[in-house]
Amino acid sequence: MENKNINILAIESSCDETAAAVVRNGREVFSNVISTQIDIHKKYGGVVPEVASRKHIENIDTVIKDALDEANVGIEDIDAVAVTYGPGLVGALLVGINTAKALAYAWEKPLIGVNHIEGHISANYIEDKTLEPPYMCLVVSGGHTHLVYVESYNKYEVMGRTRDDAAGEAYDKIARCLNLGYPGGPKVDKLAKSGNKDAIHFPRVMLKDDTLDFSFSGLKSSVLNYVNRSKQKGEEIVFADVAASFQEAVVDVLVNKAIKAAKIKNCKQVALAGGVASNSRLREVLKNECDKNNIKFYRPSPILCTDNAAMIGSCAYFKFLNKEFVGYDLNADPNLDI
Repeated sequence: MENKNINILAIESSCDETAAAVVRNGREVFSNVISTQIDIHKKYGGVVPEVASRKHIENIDTVIKDALDEANVGIEDIDAVAVTYGPGLVGALLVGINTAKALAYAWEKPLIGVNHIEGHISANYIEDKTLEPPYMCLVVSGGHTHLVYVESYNKYEVMGRTRDDAAGEAYDKIARCLNLGYPGGPKVDKLAKSGNKDAIHFPRVMLKDDTLDFSFSGLKSSVLNYVNRSKQKGEEIVFADVAASFQEAVVDVLVNKAIKAAKIKNCKQVALAGGVASNSRLREVLKNECDKNNIKFYRPSPILCTDNAAMIGSCAYFKFLNKEFVGYDLNADPNLDI
């Protein structure tokens, strides 16, 4: 079985991107089609679940057809259908799941359910064909901040997680406070480039020494309080300095914990994953710290950091090899953990 090329059609619809991809052997992407809804949700300042679900229904057939056309494959070339079943918005997830079930049934192909967080981790296999477990992965997105020890392609140990806000969530809230709009992460990152990261000292919440967990709610409150206090006093607020100082506090904590976790596991490889993994400052600082500690650093291209179906297809390949197939009773699990 392992000598045969395995082509997987993957579908991702966990939030506001409708995506489909054809991936061969977990690492070769034949197509990766993404239809984003950012412009629609921008006016609301965040994702509206009901709107997202409706847009997925409108877009999903076209996206899948485009993915198959771009890959130049027919039904007979597809070995399995994979789909994200959690975590995410329940209505959005169900659109992808029900479509994947229908295709798997009609085409008589195995169905594979994929955890969205595992998918983000697997994006690194597409980016770097030589990466193999074990390694430490820092997963940072709008909904998740996890430190995951990837023991094998199908075995994970969560060593740390956020106890309140995810890093990406904090970015969105600070962006709103600074009137930068949605999505907040890239906008804060861009503004921070012209700011002084040492202008304002915001707290680095490390929690107790014996935990690798994260907490960003205190930092978020500290930034909001600073802005509100300055407004009340009529003081000038340099938004670029606020963005840079906030970002530095987030990056300090993320990098510190990632390196610490790698040392605990005596791990010489560290990878980044998730939407916030495209943040330029995080990539720069984590790479520098990895270099200092003789650790090899991996990170996906920005297009593979965002929600996409190629990463789902990559993860599904390793499940295919293990014959980890699911039945037509597969359901959405909005709070699925790794």
